[in-house]
Amino acid sequence: MSTTSYLSDFLEPVAESFTPEVASRIADLRAKPELQARISELADKANEGTMTSAEEDEYKKFVHALDVFCIIQLKARRFLATHPE
Repeated sequence: MSTTSYLSDFLEPVAESFTPEVASRIADLRAKPELQARISELADKANEGTMTSAEEDEYKKFVHALDVFCIIQLKARRFLATHPE
């Protein structure tokens, strides 16, 4: 089983507690511009091979957090698709 599958299973109780309003708000969440800019900066450095070890650690933390966030958003969108308001 992949890490994504484990995360999805682990987060299923969260999805089971959605209401249409909560799911809609989660589905619409976006990173603040400052945060998105930092993630993009680190991604560019990763692609160029110019990251420091501290930046690599920071970027890995972003990636792991985004994995969780994306799974929750996917569950919210699926909920909305099957539970119209």
